[in-house]
Amino acid sequence: MSDLLLPLDPALRQSLDDLADALGRTPEEVVLEALRGYLRQEGGRVRVVAERLARDHADLLRRLGERRGGPGT
Repeated sequence: MSDLLLPLDPALRQSLDDLADALGRTPEEVVLEALRGYLRQEGGRVRVVAERLARDHADLLRRLGERRGGPGT
């Protein structure tokens, strides 16, 4: 496991501490859960865009693949 140092302004830290206290969790647990959710959400968005780009440019990608596998590679 690797640690990460996050500089938080006092107001943000107080909000985090208050939320963690209300949830009966540590601030680290709250941040870790939030980060996992964010990465899951953004990963899904990136996947949707990549799939759309692959669909929209499937012919070009196919032709590029053929060129790489052809003579001279």
